Amino acid sequence: MKFLDRNKPIATCSSEACDGCEVRETLHCHFTGIDLTHFLLIASPSFIAGGAGIYHMSGWLLIPWLLIVAGYFGFVEIRVMCSHCPHYAEEGSSLTCWANYGLPKIWKYRPGPMNLLEKIVFFAGFALVWGYPLFFLIYGAQLLLLILYLATLAGFFMTLRRFLCTRCMNFACPLNNVTNEVRMKFLARNPGIAEAWTKRT
Repeated sequence: MKFLDRNKPIATCSSEACDGCEVRETLHCHFTGIDLTHFLLIASPSFIAGGAGIYHMSGWLLIPWLLIVAGYFGFVEIRVMCSHCPHYAEEGSSLTCWANYGLPKIWKYRPGPMNLLEKIVFFAGFALVWGYPLFFLIYGAQLLLLILYLATLAGFFMTLRRFLCTRCMNFACPLNNVTNEVRMKFLARNPGIAEAWTKRT
């Protein structure tokens, strides 16, 4: 699998080398297969539990959900959230990050914060993706699967916020949990992004 060279600054960075950079110790400027595996391991259980609940009602009901998941994460989320990420500025026609590896970059790069409409669409997509299975789990009175689904979903978001969102360089994402001190250090090395945030805030 292809990932960025960890010894080479990202496209938006003004530094000539990564050696001695304190930002790299606190942010994920580069990604590895381990990061991707970690994300898939925490994200997959809720999708498996939700899918099982839908399938228990009818296998045909899985089709709309799979289309929703593919359409949102592969098309909509890329536009409203991912296109604001510094990683999106890298060369290549597809993403090589830990969350959306391999998805096409069909939108232009948009440094700076998300606007209100983008945030609404972002959260609406989340509600639709994870709310769809919830309806069938409740309607079908699938108590054990419902508990498993809610537990794995809560575990996913708690782990995401605690271990991944605290190191993510996409400050535009509403889930981003990086401290202001670290943000300032990153923006100091990425003046183009800093300028975009100044103009939009």
